[in-house]
Amino acid sequence: MKMKIQYNILFCLAALGMLAGCSRNPVTGKKEIIFMSQEKEIALGAESHPSVVATMGLYDDKNLQAFINEKGHAMAKISHRPDLPYQFFIVDSPVVNAFAVPGGYVYFTRGIMAHFNNEAEFAGVLGHEIGHITARHSARQQTTQILGQVGLMAGMVLSPQIRGMADQAQQAVGMLLLSYSREHETESDEIGVQYSSKIGYDAHEMADFFGTLKKISEKSGQSIPTFQSTHPDPGDRLKKVDALATKYQAANPGKYNVNRDAYLRKIEGLIYGVDPKQGFVENNQFYHPELRFQFPVPSGWQYENSPVQFQMAPKDGKSMMLFTLAEGKTLEDAAQTIIKNYSLQVSENSKTTINGNPALVMVSKQVQQSQGGQQQATQTAENTTQVATWLIQYNGSIYAIHGVATAGSFAASTGQFKNVAQGFKSLTDPNILGRQPERVRIKTVQREGSLRDVLKDLNMPDSKMDDLAIINGMDLKDRVEKGSLIKTLGR
Repeated sequence: MKMKIQYNILFCLAALGMLAGCSRNPVTGKKEIIFMSQEKEIALGAESHPSVVATMGLYDDKNLQAFINEKGHAMAKISHRPDLPYQFFIVDSPVVNAFAVPGGYVYFTRGIMAHFNNEAEFAGVLGHEIGHITARHSARQQTTQILGQVGLMAGMVLSPQIRGMADQAQQAVGMLLLSYSREHETESDEIGVQYSSKIGYDAHEMADFFGTLKKISEKSGQSIPTFQSTHPDPGDRLKKVDALATKYQAANPGKYNVNRDAYLRKIEGLIYGVDPKQGFVENNQFYHPELRFQFPVPSGWQYENSPVQFQMAPKDGKSMMLFTLAEGKTLEDAAQTIIKNYSLQVSENSKTTINGNPALVMVSKQVQQSQGGQQQATQTAENTTQVATWLIQYNGSIYAIHGVATAGSFAASTGQFKNVAQGFKSLTDPNILGRQPERVRIKTVQREGSLRDVLKDLNMPDSKMDDLAIINGMDLKDRVEKGSLIKTLGR
């Protein structure tokens, strides 16, 4: 044992010749190399938060926010690192996800809040995310990265050269794309059971929520949680977490709460799915009612919308398009800013109009930078990124539409890029402009029956049945008691 400790100390001092820290993990109790101090963790969270807000937006629900603050701070107090300045937020995204940033920042999407069916499910996921922070998973992951064993994962299926420009638009939140290892996920599940149980919740419900995640991942066309690709299989997690909950409660007998009705009443009126005012795709068109414009989306392309940009790409990953607000008071100013920000070398530049709106068109290539910051002199067709840019002045703002492809694919993609850019126009359809979001509506069951029968009594359409079964954490054939509460959807 003494020799092992000495070896650990020597390795800590020698590792990569860097100012590494060798400290005891607060959760595992094991000594480990960490290149990130607690002060750095806190600073990283504070630096990242504005970018998270800009990218996803915060969801405005004071009562629900007060609830997650109350439970979050109660759990923080009993955690392994109660001294961190924990903060809890609901972000305005329909995707079913939760994530944590070093230093105590924890985020839940409104999408995951809509899918919880009781306070205990929420508490389990809350414990899992706080567990990532207390076990210093991001700091440990950064250390692994420095040792050259882990890289970034892309949010969309794009070639590395094409993905580069989209990444530049959101570099500030790049650290959120770090995937935890399965070992870290399993460890956080165990911590989630402990933490949620310690503040009085039944962790068996946490296990049940993995059943909901499994149904989401199995349903074609659903927004799959971002973490599903690297997390262990939800079905396996259900069994393991259920066993952990049973073991914990056997060792610590007591009353463990579920609080189903109390939670359901808290999410009455929660926006479900895409919020039209943020923009949405329908019939191969992207509509933005609040900014009053539209443009086409090529058939079969994947797309991703956020408050700061809209990006889309064909499934082959050979090209992509990026739509965003441009910086500058004039088209020329915006062009110069884009050239600088994206390191572009312009070969063509012309003015035009697009559906009555002043526009500027550029064709460029993206100049690669060497490690020393110098421009590389030679590039091959395989690694040269070419960009077609349309800057459009509309309603007092300047918008940028970028078409990006490698040099070898650029010519074949140009026609598609041009069709999208020239399809940008004013949105005038009153039915689109006035579109309202769907919301979670909590109803009292008037008669005993199957979930399907109860939903039909409440005039829910057949097209919504599968979604409604998932968000209720049930199967359509499951029996529902008279007087119980269930979720429905309505405007």
